[in-house]
Amino acid sequence: MSRHTITVTVNGQSVSREVDARLLLVHFIREELSLTGTHIGCDTTSCGACTVILNGRSVKSCTAFAVQADGGEIETIEGLAQDGTLHPLQEGFWEKHGLQCGFCTPGMIMSAKELLTRNPKPTEEEIRRGVSGNLCRCTGYNKIVEAIEYASAKLQAGDDAGTEEATQ
Repeated sequence: MSRHTITVTVNGQSVSREVDARLLLVHFIREELSLTGTHIGCDTTSCGACTVILNGRSVKSCTAFAVQADGGEIETIEGLAQDGTLHPLQEGFWEKHGLQCGFCTPGMIMSAKELLTRNPKPTEEEIRRGVSGNLCRCTGYNKIVEAIEYASAKLQAGDDAGTEEATQ
């Protein structure tokens, strides 16, 4: 099997590893980097549990090879909270009960993060479309949409000023 050395920036830190050419990005993240917040669900791009952000775009890491990320920037769920403070999306999922079992949550949040980066104030329809590649078998999506709306409002208003507005 062919081996390659790759260098990626993961959650702001540069990492180099020698990997097999066929190693999937999800396995690189979980096994090589021990970042197990990225979940393995279906291995067929159907569920979205493995969604990460690669070079600013959400990707299902179960169908991308680690070597394809060489030279790129990867964001995982572990990189969202800063200095012990939850990202507004994480806070929104907590406050608005956007999760039950939590299996889909990391991928759902990463898809939502890309959506809010591209479209800071999405409509309900745009949110539903933005996370349509992520399956949740527990919540029925209404609370997930509310969580993303919460985060959008909080991000629009600024971290401190948005708390009261976002909860209304």
